Amino acid sequence: MALNKVVICGVNTAKLPLLTNEEKTKLFIQVEQGDYRARERLVEGNLRLVLSVIQRFSASSENADDLFQVGCIGLMKAIDNFDRSLNVKFSTYAVPMIIGECRRYLRDNNAIRVSRSLRDIAYKAIYAKEKILREEDREPTIDEVAKAIELDKELVVMALDAIATPMSLYDPVYQEGGDTLYIMDQVSDKKNKEENWVEDISLKEAMKRLSEREYNIIKLRFFEGKTQTEVASEIAISQAQVSRLEKSALKSMKGYLNME
Repeated sequence: MALNKVVICGVNTAKLPLLTNEEKTKLFIQVEQGDYRARERLVEGNLRLVLSVIQRFSASSENADDLFQVGCIGLMKAIDNFDRSLNVKFSTYAVPMIIGECRRYLRDNNAIRVSRSLRDIAYKAIYAKEKILREEDREPTIDEVAKAIELDKELVVMALDAIATPMSLYDPVYQEGGDTLYIMDQVSDKKNKEENWVEDISLKEAMKRLSEREYNIIKLRFFEGKTQTEVASEIAISQAQVSRLEKSALKSMKGYLNME
């Protein structure tokens, strides 16, 4: 795998921007407010991080362009899930996610070879989806993505399925000390409805002591079975803020119940 090339995936690596810590902080604040241009700048400003990570896989026979694109997906996931309140450097959080994305790609790509043309279609679909999301502030349908790249919907679905990697619900999205956020935290729970477990009057009393925003988050998450991302969209805050407020609310409720 040749990594000494100047251009990877059409990106001139010699001209990649660098962001100061202050710039990163400002951009993350803007991202939390829904600014997709700020998200783009964060991605561009951290592409050198992706390059440094994929060099760890120099012994692999994989094409550097492919690994760079996979690493960028890991970078975007890191940006979308980063929680500034945990006082961790972004690079410390992002590097394991980028490495994990690359390792899953190499593992699955070795087991079942996905054609280059199919991977190209999948990456085009991902970028088209990002573009529609940025411009229209909504999640596009498969039909819209297929139309944007001028391909049949069936082919787009096949391509995206081909590069998808199975993950455990217990894979950590973030881990710092004893505070771990798992994939299952983002999965909708359709069975944990209010009538199934909110029968204890003490629990209702504990909820009454929450702020209005915390109460709404707990109600949407555990009574209506919505994911943190869905809750964030509904109450117009970031997913990271939902996660933080949810943990604070549960801690407060637990403290109250332990006093009972």
